Amino acid sequence: MPITITETTSGTKFDLAAIQHALRENKIDGWLFYDHHHRDPLAYSILGLDPNAHVTRRWFYFIPAHGEPKKLVHRIEASRLDTLPGAKSVYSSWQELESQLEGLLNGQKRIAMQYSPRNAIMYVSMVDAGTIELLRSLGKEIVTSADLVSHFEAVLTDDQLATHYVAQRHIDEILAAGWSEIGTRARSGGTDEHAMVEYLQEAMSRAGLIWEHGPNVSAGANSADSHYEPTLANSRPIRKGDFVLIDIWAKLANNPAAVWYDITWTGVVGREPTEREHLIFNTVRDARDASIKAVQNAFAANKPIAGWEADDASRNVIRAAGFAEWFTHRTGHNIGTVLHGNGAHLDNLETHDERLLLPDTCFSVEPGLYFPGEFGVRSEIDMIARKGKAEVTGRIQTELVRV
Repeated sequence: MPITITETTSGTKFDLAAIQHALRENKIDGWLFYDHHHRDPLAYSILGLDPNAHVTRRWFYFIPAHGEPKKLVHRIEASRLDTLPGAKSVYSSWQELESQLEGLLNGQKRIAMQYSPRNAIMYVSMVDAGTIELLRSLGKEIVTSADLVSHFEAVLTDDQLATHYVAQRHIDEILAAGWSEIGTRARSGGTDEHAMVEYLQEAMSRAGLIWEHGPNVSAGANSADSHYEPTLANSRPIRKGDFVLIDIWAKLANNPAAVWYDITWTGVVGREPTEREHLIFNTVRDARDASIKAVQNAFAANKPIAGWEADDASRNVIRAAGFAEWFTHRTGHNIGTVLHGNGAHLDNLETHDERLLLPDTCFSVEPGLYFPGEFGVRSEIDMIARKGKAEVTGRIQTELVRV
């Protein structure tokens, strides 16, 4: 019988039965959650714990593949896990902690934790080396919880996916209007990056959207800085003849369970693109489409696909075109209730992401080429994968914008 308790930050519920089912499917004896001073935010989200709770002592929560969970807490913070089901043990001294921990895991061998071998996927590597050493000294085999985290953090409900499409419709309209506004202003004296950021922010606010920071409007050589952020102090003018990149992201306000929409387009102001701009854009576009196709083909065939494989599909196109050294970031990231979510990223550069792209998850596909002092192109779309299919959720740029 499922035990469902407090709502998590991703808008889902802590479901003990679902976690235990996943452990049995993956032939894992149990999942050990551990925290000290909020070093593992994933634990708080998955277990539905208060992320702002005052935590000054170590706690452990063990969910076995079969049977009742178990808690281990310090005596002066003995109520810290009281919202969770399971029997409770307490400790004060370090010797008592180690003894109680050994008892907590008695009879269990293969234990999942927020750990990644060689720190390959640092997004889930929350447990310190000393704790891993302690558990290994007790005869435990520690395996990564990376795919478990994806399942319980990145998988979205139908209602959540619907919020993504609402944001998508607003942002696609706002971005189109933004390009038109750049052209109008350029013909009547010009504008600047920061002024266009303010224009886009005002439009998003009117549409009932929120954003973390940004958006990013980059003109000329600034577009070659993939994480450039224009400010009032550093803003560059946008004039006729400029190359412009716009990266814009938002989600519905007043809904903690809402899912982000995140896209990037590029274009030119008051002229036709150069031959080199055409070449670079077309290369990036084709790389993006190669990843899209790889993901769509895999889901249509019900074939597993890992994040690194989707990255390779894109990166191989750019490598074949001779531009590999200028593609300096991963191909895409998971998207959820936070912009860079806790599911699989499309990455075989910064990390070797072996996590699977799961049904009912959202992620970006955004290859880019950046030439310092010249210009940069990134073409970003979002995808939602469902069982048996995967689709792009918004407009797809096929050529450089002209305004």
